[in-house]
Amino acid sequence: MFEIVIIGGGPAGVTAALRARELGASVALVERGNMGGTCTNDGCVPTRVLARAARLVRDAEQFTDYGLVGEPPRVDFARLLNRTQRIVYEIQEKKQLRRQLETAGASVLDQAGDAGFVDGHTLALGDGSLISGEKFVVCAGGHARRMEFPGSGHALTHSDVWTMENLPSSVVVVGAAATGCQLASVFAAFGSRVRLLEVAPRILGGEDEVVSRGVADAFARRGIEILTGIGGVERIEKEGELLRLSYTQGDEVRTIDAEAVVLAVGWPANVDALNLAAAGVETSRGYVLVDDALRTSAPHVFAAGDVTGRMMLVQSATYEGTLAAENASLGEARDYRHAIVPHGGFTDPEYGSVGLTERRAIDEVGEEDCAVATVPYADLDRGVIDGHPDGACKLIVSRSSRRILGAHIVGEQAVEVVQLVAAAMGAGMRVEQLADLELAYPTFTAIVGLAARQLVRDLGLVPVSPRWRASSRPGATEWEHNDRS
Repeated sequence: MFEIVIIGGGPAGVTAALRARELGASVALVERGNMGGTCTNDGCVPTRVLARAARLVRDAEQFTDYGLVGEPPRVDFARLLNRTQRIVYEIQEKKQLRRQLETAGASVLDQAGDAGFVDGHTLALGDGSLISGEKFVVCAGGHARRMEFPGSGHALTHSDVWTMENLPSSVVVVGAAATGCQLASVFAAFGSRVRLLEVAPRILGGEDEVVSRGVADAFARRGIEILTGIGGVERIEKEGELLRLSYTQGDEVRTIDAEAVVLAVGWPANVDALNLAAAGVETSRGYVLVDDALRTSAPHVFAAGDVTGRMMLVQSATYEGTLAAENASLGEARDYRHAIVPHGGFTDPEYGSVGLTERRAIDEVGEEDCAVATVPYADLDRGVIDGHPDGACKLIVSRSSRRILGAHIVGEQAVEVVQLVAAAMGAGMRVEQLADLELAYPTFTAIVGLAARQLVRDLGLVPVSPRWRASSRPGATEWEHNDRS
């Protein structure tokens, strides 16, 4: 019997196994398929390859602007998908997860098929063999949701994209959260006609409005048709070479014809085969219920990552995996707090966020304590130089503490830029300290300095004449700093 059995070989599971071994526990890790989880095999890694190709296509549109002569590239979709698979293999080879775990002293059972609890301390693997553990950490991940409606079998999910034989000339993407927007952006860059459907009143509804609006405006300029506030999908019918999707809008049923329909409508947990009831583990809405120590309703079973439905990001999964392993190994109940989690999407343009949205900041600290600065990318010299002046950076600060509450960026390299704000928040920096950073010039990261310096003025932290404050003054330049010593 192992002291800890980990179910799932993705970021949460691998991290949990390694941390449990560091703490001296005997560990077995069970993975039904390939090590690396959705992120490596089916999610972040291959999607980023597509986004990279889309960005290269987009950059080729600027050739003539920069005196470059050449034909615009044509997308060979089959070769691109082959490249995607090769990159997945390279990442797997680079990580060497199995060897890393075995070197650490963990037993690894990959390609084990579906595993399910027989009782509270026994797990049956796909081949019928049994494995026992004193404690368990469930890191089984999730999968793309498939909706049930007439003709739903004609629809694809992002998991099916990697096996497509040809680039469709027209695509309907249902669902405009992170995955749907990334797929819509990629297909549009490759030349497909894209229509993006969403039940909510705006795309990227979980993000700050500056991100949602900025991405929507950019999508519209690139020819992506966005249909929000739909009632739902009614059916899909095969019409010759096309698919006819019927959806409701108000009291009306409307139709769209396209070569492909892709559903990006949720990410339920992989719990169906686990037989969690046999271990006394409760679920809710398809996810494993955990407390703030990541302990399930069964005291000896913990869960981490997508399977909990709480914060479905790779960086959060690794944090949760570490915490679950520590609590299981040490018998502690240290709570987790996802306070500072930078994230974003590789759309065109990119978006990145960290901390509270403006709406949530107002709810939590009050409107009178929120100071907000929004600086357009057009103010950046780098944006002009590179020909990417579209976008904005919103910085939200507490007036009373001058601490940074959140940042939301849409524009070139936004996912990279937002990391600076996350680091500043983690260090507890005040906005004037962020404003004083001597950031390299010309860079996209300088947008953070511009926003911080605008807030420093607005908060009265530097001397400014009343006449200047009352005037319609220009924004700060990137190399402008103020001596407050």
